[in-house]
Amino acid sequence: MRLWLPQVGRGLAPLNSLPNCVYLLAIVLCSTPSLYSAESASATPAPVDFASQIQPLLARHCYACHGPDQQEGGLRFDDSRTVVAQADSGQVAIVPSKPAESELLRRVQASDESGERMPPEGKPLSPHSIELLTRWIERGAEFTEHWAFRPPQAPPIPQTVNANWPQQPLDQFTLAKLEQAGLSPNSAAASEELIRRVYLDVTGLPPAPEIVQQLSTDWSEATYVALVDRLLASPALGERWGRVWLDVVRYAETNSFERDGAKPNAWKYRDYVIDAMNSDLPYNQFVREQIAGDELDEVTPASLTATGYYRLGLWDDEPADPLQAIYDGYDDLVTTTSQGILGLTLNCARCHDHKIDPLQQKDYYAMVAFMRDVTPYAARGDTLTNNQLDLDADLGRRYSELKSQTDEVENKLRKIEREGIEKMSAVDQRATEGDQRAQVLREKLSQYLDADTFDKYSKLKLERDHLREQQQRLPPRETVLGLAKLDPTPSPTHVMLRGSPHAEGELVEPSFPRLLGGGKPNIAAPAPDARSSGRRRHLADWLAADDNWLTSRVIANRIWLHYFGRGIVRSANNFGLMGDPPTHPELLDYLATELVRDRWQLKKLHRSILLSSTYRMSVQDNPRAAAQDPANNLFWRQNIRRLSAEQIRDSVLAVTGQLNQQLYGPSMFVSLSDEVLASQSQPGLGWGNSPPDQQARRSIYIHVKRSLPVPMMTAFDFPETDISCEARFLTTQPGQALTMLNSQWMQQQAASLLERVEREVGHDLERQALRCLELSTSRTPASDDVAELIGLVHRLKSEQQLSDAQARVAMCLVALNINSFFYLD
Repeated sequence: MRLWLPQVGRGLAPLNSLPNCVYLLAIVLCSTPSLYSAESASATPAPVDFASQIQPLLARHCYACHGPDQQEGGLRFDDSRTVVAQADSGQVAIVPSKPAESELLRRVQASDESGERMPPEGKPLSPHSIELLTRWIERGAEFTEHWAFRPPQAPPIPQTVNANWPQQPLDQFTLAKLEQAGLSPNSAAASEELIRRVYLDVTGLPPAPEIVQQLSTDWSEATYVALVDRLLASPALGERWGRVWLDVVRYAETNSFERDGAKPNAWKYRDYVIDAMNSDLPYNQFVREQIAGDELDEVTPASLTATGYYRLGLWDDEPADPLQAIYDGYDDLVTTTSQGILGLTLNCARCHDHKIDPLQQKDYYAMVAFMRDVTPYAARGDTLTNNQLDLDADLGRRYSELKSQTDEVENKLRKIEREGIEKMSAVDQRATEGDQRAQVLREKLSQYLDADTFDKYSKLKLERDHLREQQQRLPPRETVLGLAKLDPTPSPTHVMLRGSPHAEGELVEPSFPRLLGGGKPNIAAPAPDARSSGRRRHLADWLAADDNWLTSRVIANRIWLHYFGRGIVRSANNFGLMGDPPTHPELLDYLATELVRDRWQLKKLHRSILLSSTYRMSVQDNPRAAAQDPANNLFWRQNIRRLSAEQIRDSVLAVTGQLNQQLYGPSMFVSLSDEVLASQSQPGLGWGNSPPDQQARRSIYIHVKRSLPVPMMTAFDFPETDISCEARFLTTQPGQALTMLNSQWMQQQAASLLERVEREVGHDLERQALRCLELSTSRTPASDDVAELIGLVHRLKSEQQLSDAQARVAMCLVALNINSFFYLD
């Protein structure tokens, strides 16, 4: 085994895997920052593409003063007509094919002292950006449509000089770019590295070292293909990839704000997502069920559960402005839907037309109009009616009828009881205000009622008991978090002036953004007995249509992101003008069109990526490639990737032998310290205490309470749950090392690891050290590494006066804190 210290811009420098303990802990969580450069790593000047290179540049640096919202000097850089015409100054910003006469180039190269430099504030344009603008103008300054606003066309598969390297068509796209740049792809990773990589990428769990050894002994293409197919069929896939979607839809199980009350049955939505991933539910159907699962031709328990999508956001039970709170709820839905599914920041058009993308305020409120039948999450004093949906509507109605009848009888009983209590002594009256009420009423109420009234009271009690018996005889009632109550005839939707719901503007109807083809669906008026408006079905069908070119691109990019550490488009929630341009636009279109051709089956996309040579490359440094393409924009190697918070915790449990792989079911509560619980306004409120075997379940089953994040998870960049998360930060900070070394949970896991190795190899120190490293790295360690662990035990005993057992627990803790455990290579 070898550890690698990532060095920015220089690839990887080999280190001894287990140096002295202090040095080890200093490097244990080092990571490679994700570098990004918009520059093409081409050996010769490549054609300049307006949509992917020039337009984003202009949007970032020029649109604020010369764009859709403001046109200083009569100049508008999003309009090809004004940039080639005389501005108010008498100058022409761009003279096609004549950079020397283009005022734009003179201004962006002007000095600060001249007062003419553009942009006037912030950093000046980089030399590379100026060079791009110059080349673009030299070649005629042609304006083309933004890449993401054009429908994808199935691109031709590029021809490559190296015909042996590609394993999948997608390889030819990456290889063609590398060959154009004069670079070669890295060789394939060693079998041990690749086996661990594919296990953790697909299932989120590390392979047992015995599996790695067995597969490596008989390593071949057929062996790898069989491994990929087996992992794609594993139920652990849903737990790994379901979490990816939960990030996108800001999944949490509580409402936030001061009380942060629970969302009952939110875990059933989580289980729906896991099952959808495992069953390979077509992605377009996955989208339809979440947007309109209650309005589909075939409504199922799963599709009703999917509507929990609408109930995952924040909810304030006492807003200062109730109407504003309602529209904030709609904004949350528009934001999550537009960014998560379409990769568009439509929410930026809530108060005014989008300042960058060609999205109007009317587009925003037209999207709101589709969702206007969605009621608020709850109402103060009634936190269930709107969001707890019966899977069996008839059974739910029967329960509701019996409850209504029982409540009516209870009200009559309480009225008679009040008549009698008013006649009782002061002592007895006070007793009925506490836990002695039932006893006092049973023994004394008849003394203060006339015979007819008491007879009526007795009959009402029998009626109440009978109603309760009827309810008990009913089948169990199953409810899910979802759209339980809707408004089938919602109020008209208006553009809100400056985003204020108190200032209504133009009336808008449900319609699709003109950016994506526009059009108004033909929505029939709801029937008199309809429970919904029927509008969301039209929205769902449009989002999931084969010809909706953003939906397929966005999900294909998300899948790629989690296999390579970054998307083909790095800004996975923003494909607009301010987003990052794709490094491989043709590859993205290929993946998107193939996904649709394969009937939106995500596992086929997974398989295509996993079997590619691009995915299988090693992470090794190549000085020439690193110098030319330090950010690995061209994918000349696989990126080094740190494990996610869930992968780290789940891997610890797997290595120590404590992991409970129970699928599905209610969330569990991990143990939290009193100090953490005290961070709430009411310490510990809403946090349970699950038994140890439940706490050992996978991390996706941890209860997600917005006001009480789990420190182990947040230390390793668990996302905020208030908004959609496109990609997690991968930070390196002291809290991670402190968590992994000093937390009570990690101390317990280290002790469990020692118990495991004692069971498996006995008490021999050398065999224990060997086994610890085998389990934590999934491979056979080098003898020097084993010797270093043994030496650590001896040093801790002699220098720190630790007992033999304590020193061996510390050895196990170190084995769980080495770079090879945290990183995929």
